[in-house]
Amino acid sequence: MTISIGDTLPEANLLRLGEAGPEEVSLGALTKGRKVVIFAVPGAFTPTCHSSHMPSFIRTKDALAAKGVDEVICVSVNDPFVMKAWGETTGGTEAGITLLSDSGSAFTRAMDMTFDAPPAGLLARSKRYALLAENGVVKVLHLEESPGACEVSGGESMLAAI
Repeated sequence: MTISIGDTLPEANLLRLGEAGPEEVSLGALTKGRKVVIFAVPGAFTPTCHSSHMPSFIRTKDALAAKGVDEVICVSVNDPFVMKAWGETTGGTEAGITLLSDSGSAFTRAMDMTFDAPPAGLLARSKRYALLAENGVVKVLHLEESPGACEVSGGESMLAAI
């Protein structure tokens, strides 16, 4: 069943590239006692993700923090090396956005947010969404109908919702 408002986020270990290489990050530890925004993209460097979704959260990161958001996290079914490079290329890392890899799609499957687009080479990818979680419980959820759209899941929409 797709994650909904009021649900607790599934426990998952995601990856980020640290100084010694890939390291696991517990989503439960990141969200415990905190207010976080998580936005998911179908793929780093893909057109809408690169030109619309990530920039919308770079633009709104400080305003979200002013509303009490402790951390903005981007999740994608890409490896941690790609996520690091994408964060550096877009300015997301410099803006303070945490980029995490769901390389095996475990978190995305647990959220029931997977989709396939074989013509584009995208398999077991994440639907595009943004959510606000408080202490691991989903309070706001904005899910796009199409993976190529960034209308309801952008940073400005999340900012307006909270």
